[in-house]
Amino acid sequence: MKTYYQAEDLKKFSSISEWSPELGEQFFKYYNQVFQEGALSAREKSLIALAVAHVVQCPYCIEAYTKDGLKRGIEKEEMMEAVHVGAAIQSGATLVHGVQMMNWVDKLSM
Repeated sequence: MKTYYQAEDLKKFSSISEWSPELGEQFFKYYNQVFQEGALSAREKSLIALAVAHVVQCPYCIEAYTKDGLKRGIEKEEMMEAVHVGAAIQSGATLVHGVQMMNWVDKLSM
């Protein structure tokens, strides 16, 4: 049974430039520059990307950065810890928005 996301689509990522060459070129230039060694190592950036991939729930990115992380020597325990960091930030961001609800309840209940 096929799923909505097709694994082979990850290999087609570069084709997004076909319908908008200039913007595609600008995106890939930026994307590639972001992942160059800098203040953060490529290994650290890969681990961050893996955590973010889980937060934004991108199966393509999860696959890509799991593979990339393994190539860079990232251990499975480090990967899972990074995923938990992402989950904690996402859940915290959701919960802190509860303050908005609390403010509205207070305002509307007066």
